[in-house]
Amino acid sequence: MMEATLTEKPRISEEEIRLQAQREINNRSLFEFIKYFWSQISNDEFRSNWHIEYLCTELEKEARRVAAGLPCEYDLIINVPPGTTKTMTCSIMFPAWCWTQWYWMRFITASYSSPLSLESAEYSRDLIQSDAFKAMYPELEIKDDKSAKGNFKVIKKVPGIGEGRMERTLLGGNRFSTSVKGTVTGFHGHILIWDDLLNPEEAVSEVQLETANRWNNQTLSMRKTDKAVSATIGIMQRLHQNDPTGNALDNKGRNIRHICLPGEIRNYKDQLKPPELIKFYKDELLDPVRLSWDVLKKSEAILGQYGYAGQIGQDPTPLGGGMFKVDHFSKIMTLPSPVNFQLSVRYWDKAGSQGKGAYTVGVRMHKLTNGRFIVDDVVRGQWASEERERIIKQTAIADGGNVIIGLEQEPGSGGKESADATIRSLAGFSCFKESPTGDKVFRADPYSVQVNNGNVSLLVGDWNQAYVEELRFFPFSTYADQIDASSGAFKKLSGKKIARRII
Repeated sequence: MMEATLTEKPRISEEEIRLQAQREINNRSLFEFIKYFWSQISNDEFRSNWHIEYLCTELEKEARRVAAGLPCEYDLIINVPPGTTKTMTCSIMFPAWCWTQWYWMRFITASYSSPLSLESAEYSRDLIQSDAFKAMYPELEIKDDKSAKGNFKVIKKVPGIGEGRMERTLLGGNRFSTSVKGTVTGFHGHILIWDDLLNPEEAVSEVQLETANRWNNQTLSMRKTDKAVSATIGIMQRLHQNDPTGNALDNKGRNIRHICLPGEIRNYKDQLKPPELIKFYKDELLDPVRLSWDVLKKSEAILGQYGYAGQIGQDPTPLGGGMFKVDHFSKIMTLPSPVNFQLSVRYWDKAGSQGKGAYTVGVRMHKLTNGRFIVDDVVRGQWASEERERIIKQTAIADGGNVIIGLEQEPGSGGKESADATIRSLAGFSCFKESPTGDKVFRADPYSVQVNNGNVSLLVGDWNQAYVEELRFFPFSTYADQIDASSGAFKKLSGKKIARRII
């Protein structure tokens, strides 16, 4: 019997066939890559929406252009609301997808803080080290002696050439993660990605704005491997007119491809770019699942008008006159039963001039169990310091022990001493002091949302007219003492910090 002379080829398993087919699908589409590997770094179910696929396509274009060595025609800047998978798409999945095709690519990624930047890098590294990724891309690994999440390198293993030759290891690209004020000396990238260079809590600080923009323009921008080819990709929610997006758009010497996707276009249609994307909005919403109208309404209550306009509407227009819709106040003749009161605060904004200048104001505000608010008394006058302290003490006695007393502490040692003296004189009462940060407009914003939505009532009194008129013309009103006192009282009652960030 003749022996077989041909060597049989090893059979390919169904799992190997599946992996090869899926690998081809992933290579063609970042969006498919994200869907396939989502569960490796997130316990939440993947929720698709058109904007994710659209952004993936834009990122793919830039990656393929860089890979081909073609000239850079523009920087890509993307504005989308928080909670829309922007970081997962651009900062975590995108670099990993690029390495599966161009193992040599180098990335520099940046955020406003080092922990935030390192977190994205860690997710990206975890993905590459996952069993699912290794099964599909066994040739790619993290270099053992260069695996720190802040700076890790990729290697690619390839078969040796010729019979009996050993497997070779090719040194690939890397991901270096940094932050505003951080160093990037000695590092260069084929693709630079900045993701939220500005902290929402610091967006009203001119110093922080200038720092973020200067670092972006003068430090990060100089770390390209090839200035004619390397890509710059920025993604953020708008926070200020002169945030990194606004700063870049104002630079007439830069070519920008600006993709701007407001969370809703009922109020922010003009911000949509490119405008033809309007066809994808359903019920005037970017993402009816993640950002329904109910969710957006709650977001406005949390963020305030200014924060909502920027982070959701992508329109960080400074607030102007008419900030308070004072005709939305409801007037009441009597207070509800005490059983309906959840918390009561008298908040003082102190001044020390007798008969002129700013006013000392104490606003008493209550939060009801149904979530509504009532302003039922305003004490206001231009008193010398001794008279002022007597009136504050007298008012506390009249209010009774159920009303918490808040004090705005002015800057400097004099402000601290004055606040401390008032606290001592109020021994026996529940008191607190604080040094507010940010400008008056920003601090007043959360309270204005409740007023404008008709959630604040005024007890009829002779103080009503002066109070309403100050709010009516704010921030262009002559005085803002009643605004400051109201903002402080509302902050205490709502139990929320101003200028928070939605992740």
